This record gives sequence, C-alpha cells and structure tokens, in this order.
Amino acid sequence: MTSAVIITAAGRGLRAGGDLPKQWQMLGARPVLAYTVDAFRAFGFAHIIVTLHPDDMSRAACLGPNVDLVTGGENRAQSVRNALETLDPETVSTVFIHDGARPFVTSGLIARLQAALQNVPAAAPALPVTDALWRGDGGLVTGVQDRAHLFRAQTPQAFHLTPILAAHRAHPGNAADDVEVARAAGLAVAIVEGEEDNIKITLPGDFLRAEKILAQHQQEA
Repeated sequence: MTSAVIITAAGRGLRAGGDLPKQWQMLGARPVLAYTVDAFRAFGFAHIIVTLHPDDMSRAACLGPNVDLVTGGENRAQSVRNALETLDPETVSTVFIHDGARPFVTSGLIARLQAALQNVPAAAPALPVTDALWRGDGGLVTGVQDRAHLFRAQTPQAFHLTPILAAHRAHPGNAADDVEVARAAGLAVAIVEGEEDNIKITLPGDFLRAEKILAQHQQEA
C-alpha cells in the first residue's frame, strides 16, 4: 500500500495579480507549482496528481516526469473529487491533498501527518491564532472575538483514502478545504503542528515573502 498526493492547481488565483494564475507565476527561476510538485517527488510519493484548468494543460511540461494530470471541476471540492476517483483503494492507502500555491512543505510536516494517520482517519496542519481578533462593519470595530481554540489551517491535509473518497462522494457541494468535507462525514481530524514558512501565495505581496523563504532554503541546502 502506498501514499498519493493530490495537488490542487486548477484555480485562477486572481487576487495575486499578474498576467498568469499565481501557480504559474515565476518564483526564482521556476513557476510556483514546479516547486510544490518537486517537494512531493523528493518525499518519494508513488502517485502525484495535479488538478489543472483545461487552459493550463499545455503548461504542465515544466512539472517534470511521473505526474498525472486531472482536469479540475467547477470548484475546489469537485477538482479534488475528480482526482480521488482516479486512485485505487486496493493499492493506495493514504492520500495527501495540498494547495499548489504552497511551495514550501517540508519533510518534517509530512512525517507529523504520517504519524498522526496511524491513529486517526484524517490529520491536518494548523497554527494557533495569536493575534487579537476583531469583528468589524463599515470600517469600524464592532466587537472582539475570543481567539481561544482558533487555528489557521494549512495543507497538506492527510487522509485514509477510502473514508475521504466516501466523504467527497456524499458531500453536497463546495467546501473551504477537505477537512470541512471530512468533518461533514463525521471523520475525526487530528491537528498537527503547522509551519510559518508553509505559506499559501494569495496576494501580490506574498511573492516577496516567498522569494525570501526560497533564498533561505537554498542557502541551507
């Protein structure tokens, strides 16, 4: 039995600006998505699946060998389900689902998720919220929100394949992430320690931070 990874990259990423979707914009000398795929290739995943928008299939050569491409759906949840349906539960036991625009996943984070899956059907990384939280309306603070028990969710989110496939088949529509789908099906999801550098590139300023993280990683290599 082996592990697979599904890397979601079918979105348009309009908030990041630029002429291309954020996963195809350059980070250093390569597209963001190429770093993400390479990270999982280095971890030895037997199956690497990337969901892509139909318009982006011609760009996939930069992702390297042994990558299976799946056409994305109308939303993230549908894209993930399309990819899940290509996996055989007879040969694949666990699946990691990751954002294509998170290029800095580490072996330590993967190891924590793999360890958690020995005891629960699902696990996901997160960081506790440490800032004060406000509610607001019309540009004014209208209240405060207790930050106790609140976390900033990250990916990759890891699952035993059979229950998360069943959860996606039963889910009625879109979801913020696969933890939402899993919990809707009653699956217990363990929280493992996330990492500050495991950023998701979302806004134009995130590329500058990503460049700094990349330079630091290259110096440490």
